[in-house]
Amino acid sequence: MIRKGNLSCKQLVTHYLSNIKAKSHLNVFLDVYETEALRRAEEIDRKFAAGTQGKLAGMVVGIKDVISYQDHGLQAGSRILDNFVAQFSATAVDRLLGEDAIIIGRQNCDEFGMGSSNENSAFGPVLNEADTTRVPGGSSGGSTVAVQADLCLASLGSDTGGSVRQPAAFCGIVGLKPTYSRISRWGLIAYASSFDTIGILAKSVEDAALLLEVIAGQDEQDSTVCRQPVPPYSQQLALSHKPRIAYIRETIESAGLDEEIREKILQKINFLKAQGYQVEPVEFPLLEYILPTYYILTTAEASSNLSRYDGVKYGYRALRPASLEDMYKTTRSQGFGEEVKRRIMLGTFVLSASYYDAYYTKAQQVRRLIKEKPMKYLANLI
Repeated sequence: MIRKGNLSCKQLVTHYLSNIKAKSHLNVFLDVYETEALRRAEEIDRKFAAGTQGKLAGMVVGIKDVISYQDHGLQAGSRILDNFVAQFSATAVDRLLGEDAIIIGRQNCDEFGMGSSNENSAFGPVLNEADTTRVPGGSSGGSTVAVQADLCLASLGSDTGGSVRQPAAFCGIVGLKPTYSRISRWGLIAYASSFDTIGILAKSVEDAALLLEVIAGQDEQDSTVCRQPVPPYSQQLALSHKPRIAYIRETIESAGLDEEIREKILQKINFLKAQGYQVEPVEFPLLEYILPTYYILTTAEASSNLSRYDGVKYGYRALRPASLEDMYKTTRSQGFGEEVKRRIMLGTFVLSASYYDAYYTKAQQVRRLIKEKPMKYLANLI
């Protein structure tokens, strides 16, 4: 519509701003960049007129409150970062702006990405637009509902253990968690550094592919980033054949799986088979070890990463502490929410001298087995 001249970027941004105000009860946005977004829309309209627009011109995007955007607030859904302003932009944000995307605001999330319901934010829960009595999932709940409720076209979230994939499923949109290192983590507030991934939330696979194509790739600021070339994902969506599809047998047979969900999954499997796809169960006997391994390793990394929030240089500081030690303790006790404090304490415990080998070292060994086991199985299949 913009290319045809039936709609301007400014009109599109105005539409989203109107929706954000009308649906403020969903508690999605912590900051809305109204003036800035409208000004940028006018600039991009001029680029369209001149034929110099970038790949993402006309795409209005929100960012989760763990992704740095220079000179804008950044709090990770926490009081410990009260009044903090980002000093630089994440690589992913710079690449969005470089291709003329419009960033419309900062979105609510579980504090430091710790949660699966978006009820752990210091700024209150995010509501699922489909049913406000239900959670939207987390921790990228605000970013997900923003897309679900037509408050922006797409969002950048983060995924440490399902924080893009799970809310996308809860809200019925597309959630893409790329392979670790495909997108630079520079500018992403660290929760668990060896797990954290910037992910994409969108209404279509096409939009997700285009965004990944723009923000993925090598970055000298991030030593862990993948150095392989970025394929033109948006041009590689057509399938030349029907691929084989696998599902994990243990998940379907789990006693903990809700019966209604089990039936829906089986219906989808039968639907795919009827469409001519080869759908097969695969066994993954280490499945039960994934969650405890995840909690040991991520809480250990969180304990280390979150030690920097102490009230000394930035963020929240307790009033009138009796001593420096008291300032540290009181600031962290008051600034962090209950879930974050639980995970810091658990992480500190598993890293302690008496339990390091029994928990942390053992979990690292199990992590390697979890990673290698499916690869050996797939190699045998191929």
